[in-house]
Amino acid sequence: MFNKFRVVRPSMKQIITALFSTLVFLLGETPAIQGRDHVVSSANELMSPSADSKHRANSPAEASTPSNENVIPPGTILPVRLRTTISSEKCRPGQLIIGRIAQNVPLPNGSTIHAGSKIQGQIIEAIPGGTSSGPKLSIRFDKVYAQGKTIPVTTNLRAIAGFMEVMEAGVPEEAPSEGTPYTWLNTTQIGGDSVYGMGGPVMSAENTSELVGKSVNDGVLSHVSAKEGTKCRGAIDGNNNPQALWVFSSDACGTYGLDHVKISHAGRTDPAGTISLVSDSSKLKIPNGTGMLLRVNSAPATIGPA
Repeated sequence: MFNKFRVVRPSMKQIITALFSTLVFLLGETPAIQGRDHVVSSANELMSPSADSKHRANSPAEASTPSNENVIPPGTILPVRLRTTISSEKCRPGQLIIGRIAQNVPLPNGSTIHAGSKIQGQIIEAIPGGTSSGPKLSIRFDKVYAQGKTIPVTTNLRAIAGFMEVMEAGVPEEAPSEGTPYTWLNTTQIGGDSVYGMGGPVMSAENTSELVGKSVNDGVLSHVSAKEGTKCRGAIDGNNNPQALWVFSSDACGTYGLDHVKISHAGRTDPAGTISLVSDSSKLKIPNGTGMLLRVNSAPATIGPA
């Protein structure tokens, strides 16, 4: 019975991939993609920030907005699904770009930036192909709209992945069989971490015996780690809380599934907050549905009226 299902496993992914691509073409906007359909297991409080984090994540917005909610601390990861297609050929400086927070982001003060909240930015520079340096896009995200408030932010880019990689991260490697529900099946994060079923642990891709996080109902909560051989760091500014990494691994860094695209400036250094992408092909296009891990690198920002 097990071998029978393993034979059809590739077909399941191919069917899901084809359906997803068709929807993107027909609708012009990538549907909301959940990293995985997980819920927190009360018997498995692996690395939970606090005992009541599940309650906060599922409470109404006003209930998760204490009076001292006025900052997004440095080091906080914001998992973002891009909702605007950006192109070095068609975009112009000043053009607005929109993303959506892809997973509930718990903050140390007990508040939550809820999945679906809008993050806004703009095109800083767009250089088309045909120049000596090749095509280039520079962008900046500077506002998060959450719970009726506007939160100014300065962010840098830790990782970026094409929408197909985002979609496939939620597809189990094996088909369910009799006695094995779909929610028990394992999945693999972008970057290689393994997620062991609904509400289960997340194990490192580098060391399969190392626990780095746990799955939650809309992604994973994991401790961020440095990536050897890259400039991606672990926890910064003392913010070592488990982070909302959505479909990404704890050490995910750089680009995934975006052929010829490289991060030339992540936004950590001057000009802080400006993220630059370059390509060695004739065009540079980042489609709607692309996944990003942004990290807040400014001083705490004051929340103002929407």
